[in-house]
Amino acid sequence: MSRRDAVPWWLPLAVFMGGLAVRVLGATWRYTVSESAGYRASKAQGTRHVYAFWHSVILPMAYLRRDEGIAVLVSRHRDGEMITRVIEGLGYVAARGSSTRGGDAGVRGLLQWAAREHDLAITPDGPRGPREQAKEGIVYLAARTSRPILPIGVGASHAWVLRSWDGFRIPKPFARVHVVYGEPMRVTAGEGDAPEAARAAFDRTLHDVTQAARERAGERT
Repeated sequence: MSRRDAVPWWLPLAVFMGGLAVRVLGATWRYTVSESAGYRASKAQGTRHVYAFWHSVILPMAYLRRDEGIAVLVSRHRDGEMITRVIEGLGYVAARGSSTRGGDAGVRGLLQWAAREHDLAITPDGPRGPREQAKEGIVYLAARTSRPILPIGVGASHAWVLRSWDGFRIPKPFARVHVVYGEPMRVTAGEGDAPEAARAAFDRTLHDVTQAARERAGERT
């Protein structure tokens, strides 16, 4: 292993502390989960999904769906290695890359996990925005996997909001966290090739379920 590829001495400690912090803080959150009729029916049939939620609510979703073996897309930026190790410690599997469409290593990795019957998860506005604006990659991924996209809205009664591009939210201890699973959205192969209409429709739906979750939580900072 070259010096360039060497793991920093502090990385294992940071990974341990990060995973511990998520589990300890998450254990205090009080979740209320609302599922659409379509999602309940789809889940009962054993359908695998592409879960999609905004980048700002990764933390409460990571705790809620921990230890389920969901495959997630992690960007290749400099913090990606630590994030990968933390989420793997929470029971996820990782594909490294970005949310851009076609040919990207991360998308190829997700397709491989899909072939092994894992659910997938993606933040369609990640990894660098624009904030809460879905990119075409989510439509392309759904078309390639023939899986429905499941829009998920998240709201918290009390949260710290970071001054980051996404307004990253960390629910405070004992916050009420409302999660709203919307109606699954199917994407045809043709829409995957010309995705703007499907992308715009999904973007509106994700905004709607996000607004519903925030209103139910009485979200404020």
